[in-house]
Amino acid sequence: MTQEQWNAVDDYFNGLLVPEDDALSAAAEANIEFGLPDLAVSPGQGKLLHLLARIHGARRILEIGTFGGYSSIWLGRALPPGGRLVTIEWEESFAKVAAANIERAGLTDAVEQHVGRALDILPGLCPAGSDPFDMVFIDANKPDIPAYFAWALKLSRPGGVVVVDNVVLGGAVTDPAHPDRGVQGVRRFHELLADEPRVSATSVQTVGVKGYDGFTLALIAS
Repeated sequence: MTQEQWNAVDDYFNGLLVPEDDALSAAAEANIEFGLPDLAVSPGQGKLLHLLARIHGARRILEIGTFGGYSSIWLGRALPPGGRLVTIEWEESFAKVAAANIERAGLTDAVEQHVGRALDILPGLCPAGSDPFDMVFIDANKPDIPAYFAWALKLSRPGGVVVVDNVVLGGAVTDPAHPDRGVQGVRRFHELLADEPRVSATSVQTVGVKGYDGFTLALIAS
């Protein structure tokens, strides 16, 4: 199989099952227009997040890594009335683009944006008496994924779901001596996951317009 074939299959399925509207198209195009890296999830992956949130009945969702707001729109649209998406982005220019895209999608009232270092922001997200999160989506810098996962466990309710993107990294995750800090972060995350008795999880390889990668799906014991 080639990248061209993976792209063609994605285009076929997306054309039938994941039609993009103006807001989603604008979010994707804004990433290019403002020179943002191609870090957003694919249309099919966005729809998967949307369906997972709806199947789970998520009312409070935490997203670590807003980027241009593409996945935020998919997640925000999965919320029931009165639901809330809290999203965190380190890079201010990304967050500004995301805010415009979220507003275009009509989701401003449902989305709470934070700008800054996630590990500084996460401790203040669930003060005493506030509701925990039903779902967490982690799509941010890989060296810190173990710490993000630890916070996801602290901030989520029993029965909550955690999704972590980009965990295969073109197959590099299998190399214990890989010099990249991101690869080592993903490996440490999986080692923590394997030793965590409160969680049942699986990691799935994917191919498509984003190349060869994958995601982890974890369910916190209820």
